[in-house]
Amino acid sequence: MYVFNREQRHVINYTWMIISLLVVAFLPFLLFLGLYLKSILLLQGNSLYDLIFSKVWRPSAGKFGFYPFIVGSVWVTLVAMLITAPVCLLTAIYVTQYTRKFVLRIMHPAIDILAGIPSVVYGLWGILVIVPFISRHLGPWLGIPTMGYSILAASFVLSIMIIPFVLNILIEVFRAIPMELKEATLSLGATEWQTIKHVLLKKALPGIIAAFGFGLARAFGETMAVLMVVGNVVRLPHSVFDPGYTLPALIANNYGEMLSIPKYDSALMFAALLLLAVSLFFNLVMHFFIVRYNKY
Repeated sequence: MYVFNREQRHVINYTWMIISLLVVAFLPFLLFLGLYLKSILLLQGNSLYDLIFSKVWRPSAGKFGFYPFIVGSVWVTLVAMLITAPVCLLTAIYVTQYTRKFVLRIMHPAIDILAGIPSVVYGLWGILVIVPFISRHLGPWLGIPTMGYSILAASFVLSIMIIPFVLNILIEVFRAIPMELKEATLSLGATEWQTIKHVLLKKALPGIIAAFGFGLARAFGETMAVLMVVGNVVRLPHSVFDPGYTLPALIANNYGEMLSIPKYDSALMFAALLLLAVSLFFNLVMHFFIVRYNKY
């Protein structure tokens, strides 16, 4: 049996590390290429502008307008982040700057439990609690007729789902700030809130923006829970109380039974391509902003 010497083992290990690095580096491009190749059938017969900005979705007539799905996804994602952002930011500030360390030790398991709950459980909770609350209480109180299955219901469920993801990042961002920075500011006579507002938040700004950006990318692609409460109606929503339809819900609702129709299958692959492109866009923008901010 041949036994490798030390130098040969080093070369083999180094080679496998390089291969692993290349796999990770090129995986997004391979995903993008695979989805693009599957979308070619749709792209050959339709312009990219018509696919993205057309409001007409009639697959039987060969009309695939993704604009209602894009708008629905944007509505749900932005409203969810408007709910999540202040909750996560204020919680992260409180548990890292005001409370004792044992509170943070208690919070971490609670956050991990929220992160580990399956999305279908959040969806069922939304159907049982959020949808009836909107249809029976919030809508009538505001004088707005609604069935409850709406952009608002999906956004509220989605906001709870992404809280663990965003909050964990924000906690680590604030914990990474040197304690000496806070102590130096307090020694100059600043109050604790002035120190947080004018020093710590400014220092943590790149991390905060990155946390929200990655949260947006994560929220944009969420499927099951949103699908269960958003209403799945192909039309442009005019308020948060209107039903909508998101790109992930479109894929999940139709993928299995529509594979036998080549153009429909290509349309679903194009929807997945749009999701991947948006996710890559958010991540690249956040990375660019952090790099530019750290230069100054």
